[in-house]
Amino acid sequence: MIVSSAFRGRRYAVLGLARSGMASVEALLASGAEVTAWDVREEPREALEQRVGAGRVTFADPLTVDLTGFDGVVVSPGVPLNTHPIAAKARAAGVPVVGDIELFALARGDLPPHKVVGITGTNGKSTTTALVHHILRTAGVPTTMGGNIGLPILGQEPLTPNDRGVGVYVLELSSYQIDLTYSLDCDVAVLLNVTPDHLDRYDGFADYRASKIRLLEMQGTDGVAIVASGENGVAEAVLALEAGAELTQWFGGDYAADFAVEQAGWPSLQGPHNAQNAWAARMACLALGLDHERIDSALRTYPGLPHRMERVGEFGGVLFVNDSKATNPASTAPAVAAYPPNPQRRLHWIVGGLPKGDDLDECAPFFGNVACAYTIGEAGPRFAELLEAHMKVERAEMMCEAVRRAIAVARPGDVVLLSPACASFDQFRDYEARGDAFRRLVQALAAGKDIGTGRCAA
Repeated sequence: MIVSSAFRGRRYAVLGLARSGMASVEALLASGAEVTAWDVREEPREALEQRVGAGRVTFADPLTVDLTGFDGVVVSPGVPLNTHPIAAKARAAGVPVVGDIELFALARGDLPPHKVVGITGTNGKSTTTALVHHILRTAGVPTTMGGNIGLPILGQEPLTPNDRGVGVYVLELSSYQIDLTYSLDCDVAVLLNVTPDHLDRYDGFADYRASKIRLLEMQGTDGVAIVASGENGVAEAVLALEAGAELTQWFGGDYAADFAVEQAGWPSLQGPHNAQNAWAARMACLALGLDHERIDSALRTYPGLPHRMERVGEFGGVLFVNDSKATNPASTAPAVAAYPPNPQRRLHWIVGGLPKGDDLDECAPFFGNVACAYTIGEAGPRFAELLEAHMKVERAEMMCEAVRRAIAVARPGDVVLLSPACASFDQFRDYEARGDAFRRLVQALAAGKDIGTGRCAA
């Protein structure tokens, strides 16, 4: 794990003992800090005590203790600072509310020589983070990834330089995580795009956009700032920054058109959104000293991420694609755009779930790509009404029924795409459970098995 003398003799309260909270407690204790920890569930508290030993942690809810004298309250990114009372309580005591990314930033001084790449954006940050990590690893550069992807960064071992260069920590950063750090000076910061999302946590879109852009604002003047899209006021806001790195990379062209030839050789990076992700990853790796040849080789071998344009398999000549991570229309639009119609291919689109809005406007330019939509979940009836004027629609309600109907009519060359444009919580625990269910359904139905209605949700 990552430890630092910066925490020795200091006092921290940790609220929430999921993965990042647990790693934060362990790293702070190993660094010589005094820790008060809490989770409303008893099981994580018991698990923590078993991991670190009895008596090493004080268990108390930070809302019920005097925070005077604490050096920080460490919270999970899932804690809504705009509504949770811990924010006001900590502010009254003069104690900063931080996350594990801020602890990592404070610990950097004790780490071997290294660099940090921070990647944010409404859509594409997981793929771009994994892609940068893959390129570096393929080139033999010591690297690990964390933040909003993979293992908690504090729970990972420090990177040691080798003959290919210093270690590179590649961090996927949500706006929530950026809100909880004040010291993260990324050597390379990537802002992919900003579209409306998570507005329940912010005072409007401009506030959400400012949260994303603050990743660049925290950079030192010798950092590299990369912006992949200036839409929705991003360009004006970035150019108006008075602090941070000078903007060194900006692309204003048509990703899909400009990289069509290269993208044909990237089987796991199809669609205009992945052309943008690949460009951003390339710029980041060039800034780290890699050459185009090594980057090109890695792009061709990138395996892709589960639930993000994941090629589940090809059965009877029909390609099945799991894009369950597309939980809003802006994220789904590029997936639908990735399959323009041709005489040998028709697109069957499974869409719906728990809606984040009342429209599919961002997908509308690509409605012509879809031969048939299969609407599911709570959003199903509304989406069916929106889509019926543009394409054939099957009101399937449950995902198993949507898969069943799509398989029944799909012919060789067709694509069956799960890209819901919605959250999963109406029928599934999370987008991963939804994607896993899709994978099982496809494999079962392709094998001619009767899945039964009891396996429609998970």
